[in-house]
Amino acid sequence: MEHITDPIDRRLLDEFQRDFPVTDHPFQVLGHILGLDETEVIDRLTRMRATGRITRVGATIAPGAVSASTLAAVAAPEEQLEEIAALIDAEPGVNHNYQREDTWNLWFVATGPDRAHVSDTLARIGQRTRLRVLDLRLVRPFNIDLGFRMSGDTRNVPGPRKVNRAALQDGDRALLQALSSGLQLVTDPYAALARSLNRPPPEALERIDALHDAGIISRLGVIVRHRALGWSANAMVVWDMPADQVGTAGPALAAHPGVTLCYERNPVEDVWPYRLYSMIHARSRNEALEILSGAIALPELAGARHKVLFSTRCFKQTGALIQPKEAAA
Repeated sequence: MEHITDPIDRRLLDEFQRDFPVTDHPFQVLGHILGLDETEVIDRLTRMRATGRITRVGATIAPGAVSASTLAAVAAPEEQLEEIAALIDAEPGVNHNYQREDTWNLWFVATGPDRAHVSDTLARIGQRTRLRVLDLRLVRPFNIDLGFRMSGDTRNVPGPRKVNRAALQDGDRALLQALSSGLQLVTDPYAALARSLNRPPPEALERIDALHDAGIISRLGVIVRHRALGWSANAMVVWDMPADQVGTAGPALAAHPGVTLCYERNPVEDVWPYRLYSMIHARSRNEALEILSGAIALPELAGARHKVLFSTRCFKQTGALIQPKEAAA
C-alpha cells in the first residue's frame, strides 16, 4: 500500500472491508481490536474519507437483489470527453464512470429501482450526448466482491454468496439505500441511520443482520478508493468466446490470482462481441500485464480473443441507486 505508511490505517483498510460489526457501537469494536479508543477510529476513517482514500463505510448490494443495473459505454469524441462525462455523471442512477483506453472510452454503471428506470437513464444519456450507448447487461457473476486485502499477495476474496430475495421486507429498500450511501462516522452510526428513517434502532440492526445473512447485502464495511491507495493500474479485460464456454472459463478466470472481478455480460451484435469480463487491479501496468499473461495461459481460455482497457480517470464513484430520489428523500 504505497500511500499508507501508518500501520493502524493499513489494518483499518485491510481487515474491515467486509463483515463490519452490526452492533450499537461498531467503532468501539474496531478500537478494541486495534488497541485504540472509539474516537480515534472515527477520526482516522474521517480523515481517510476527506483525503479520498475511502468513499464511505457502508454496504454494497448484490446485483439484481433489490434493484437493476447495467454496465454501459459510449465512444466520446476526445474534444468533448469531459463535457459528456459531466452529462453522464449528472444522472443520479449513474454510480460509476471511468475513462478507459479504447474507442469506447467512457464506461459507466447505471442503477435504479427497476429495469425501466435504468433503460430511461440510458435513453436520456443517448439523447443528451447524441451518442450510441452500449447496454451490457449482466448474465451471471463469477466474482463481484471487490473487497480484498491490499497489502501482500493474498486477495482474501470469498466465494460467491447465495442471495435469498424472499428475505426482503417492507421498508428494507430505504434501509439498503441508506447503507449504500454510507454510515455516518459517529459513535452510534446504526442508530443515526435508524433515526433518519424514523425506525427503532433495534429493528434496524435486526434487519441489517437479516439482509446480510440473506446475501442481499453482499459486503458491509470500508469501501476504498484503489487508485488513491497505489492500485492505479486498473484494467478491464474482455474475452470473446462462445456462450457455452463461459461457464467453464468464468470460474477459472475468477480464481486466477490478481483478477478482482469476473462476470458474464450480454454482447452487442456486430459492435461488441465480448461476453466474459474481468478486472485486474495492480500497482503498475507491468504488474497488471503479468497477471494477464497468467490468465491468458489458462487452458479454459485457450483460443479466446481478448481486449485490454486500462482505466485512466475516475469521474464518479458512489453507492447504487436503489429507490428513486424522491422516495429516498
